[in-house]
Amino acid sequence: MAEEQGKIELEIVTPAKLLFSESADMVVVPGKEGVFGVMPGHAPMLSQVRAGTIYVYDGDEVSNQIFVEGSIAEVTARRCTVLAEEALMVVD
Repeated sequence: MAEEQGKIELEIVTPAKLLFSESADMVVVPGKEGVFGVMPGHAPMLSQVRAGTIYVYDGDEVSNQIFVEGSIAEVTARRCTVLAEEALMVVD
């Protein structure tokens, strides 16, 4: 999945399950210090995530939205992993 050219792998994990695992062109995360975007090749980082919505982009369109609460994000050049106490798909 993340091996696709120009894609970042996003995983949203809760204590109960792996809620979301998909490749994306860009992911926008509500960090504690402000919103940040993650694209392929991003510098490695860790960030606390405030309660809010993560936006997953496929091209210029938002393909998915996930509400998270009590989270931390780990970003590498190929992956963004969000460990969340609670998370749910906005469409739910």
